[in-house]
Amino acid sequence: MMTETTRRTFLGAVGAAAAIASPRGSKTPGAAQEKCIFLVAACTPCDKNLKFDEGVYKDMMAYFKDQGADGVVVTGTTGEYPSFSTAERKKIQETALKHRAGLSIIVSSGTSNFPETLELSLHAAANGADGLLIIPPFYYKKPPLAGLTKYYSLIFDQVKIPINLYHIPGTSAVPITAELLHSLEHYPNLAGIKDSAGDVPEYEMYLKEFPKLNMRTGTGNNLKAALQAGMGAILAEGNLFTKRIANVFAAHRAGKDIDAPLATLRAAQTVLRSAGVGGYGPMKYALSLEMGTRQTYQRPPNLDVTDEQKAIIKTKLEELKHIA
Repeated sequence: MMTETTRRTFLGAVGAAAAIASPRGSKTPGAAQEKCIFLVAACTPCDKNLKFDEGVYKDMMAYFKDQGADGVVVTGTTGEYPSFSTAERKKIQETALKHRAGLSIIVSSGTSNFPETLELSLHAAANGADGLLIIPPFYYKKPPLAGLTKYYSLIFDQVKIPINLYHIPGTSAVPITAELLHSLEHYPNLAGIKDSAGDVPEYEMYLKEFPKLNMRTGTGNNLKAALQAGMGAILAEGNLFTKRIANVFAAHRAGKDIDAPLATLRAAQTVLRSAGVGGYGPMKYALSLEMGTRQTYQRPPNLDVTDEQKAIIKTKLEELKHIA
């Protein structure tokens, strides 16, 4: 864990280096135009009054870069996007883009209606985002293919940066089907998807059906398949296991076997899973300890970390130091 002094020194050094090397961050190695990159599905820190904590979020960008991430996804599911207003989401976007520290930035801009989705998408594009992640409209269940195609077309017709469709049917109840992707293939900025369903046969179908797009995995169980196919990943576990996931990508890029770093990653995940860090509150508490920052919070209906969980998390983080 960093002391406050070393944290300031580290963040200052990273920020200065990033500013010299890449003012906008989108042209560095591992930039958005490359397919096989690792993005953290970043959480969104709030202070004890449940207001967005801009200072900690800025520090998170530098931390993720230092730990080896290629980029972050802003205000995705792990970023609790439904819990923030459109104005707040713009502020969160702006903070990440202003303090990107050389990271590729994909903004999750989806809502349940096209005017707000378009507003957030255009705002992200205007502020230098490398791409978008857009969930389908998620209130109406089983919408017709033609309706979904029309919805996304309203966005593609006006937004020209790369757009990824968000496949998370367990949450949205609206899957991104092969038919939907084919109906949008004529748009040159259709980048691919984030697959958070984690269904292995379905993911294999995506890889075979759309080899030219980026079929990014959003779950660790498909990480090896994604890398073998030259695809990227957007992972919530990247918040707490940034370096270990980056090591898997580094091994792959070096042409080395990735089974060893994958095994290390999974061993570390097993340790923290026993501490119950799956919830937003425990995850943010663990990240604050790893970064050496103040504790941050999540918005209801998600629950705060308990004192009992805090004690367990501290113990388990000590255990992680012995897993290389």
